[in-house]
Amino acid sequence: MLKVAVMGASGRMGRMLIEAFQAADDCRLHVTLDKGDEVRAGLAGADVMIDFTRPEATLAHLAACADLGVKAVIGTTGFDAAQKAEIARLAERTAIVFAPNMSVGVNVVLKLLDMAARAMHEGFDIEIVEAHHRNKVDAPSGTALQMGQVVANALGRDLKACAVYGREGVTGMRDPSTIGFATVRGGDIIGDHTVLFAGTGERIEISHKASSRAIYAQGSLRAARFLAGKATGLFGMADVLGFA
Repeated sequence: MLKVAVMGASGRMGRMLIEAFQAADDCRLHVTLDKGDEVRAGLAGADVMIDFTRPEATLAHLAACADLGVKAVIGTTGFDAAQKAEIARLAERTAIVFAPNMSVGVNVVLKLLDMAARAMHEGFDIEIVEAHHRNKVDAPSGTALQMGQVVANALGRDLKACAVYGREGVTGMRDPSTIGFATVRGGDIIGDHTVLFAGTGERIEISHKASSRAIYAQGSLRAARFLAGKATGLFGMADVLGFA
């Protein structure tokens, strides 16, 4: 039985994770932890930690995992470059699956985007539109940024140089080398993402719409099982799904 520790247990995602792992016949919920709990004492004896909290908290939890030999599945978003580098360093000491979106469907979409971008590298403008609930604190979403990175990599572009995150006023004609991002926040939208390839005479849209957070919990379950055979290393959902 895989002994699982769930962080942020009282949150919406935390509750979904608890349900998913309680229902799995090959997992046992070792501990649920929330803000104010003693992390190291709680993690002791766990096989894998699941964390969808906040960047600063997640890094502290990962440091404890590395010290204790606990593997980790990280679905937290909003990390900056330095924080991502710290995750990579901690992965030298324990095995980590780190993905801005744990949904199996989203990760299939990422694979499709790589294929589409390579086929439509000329004559198509690329825009990424994402929508989430009013309480989401980072923008664009980690998933939207990952979609942009996949497209940029396929096109041989540097996302930092070609991304456009907002337009206002007289912007001039669209630079065909750019990748645009648009963000919507409102209501209880769980997560919608669309990548638009707009050409002359045709448009292709590749979309994913989430109707339940349970999809992220189920993806986390697959990631936790994947880590059972790993000692160290940094992995993504592409590795979990056999795409890498």
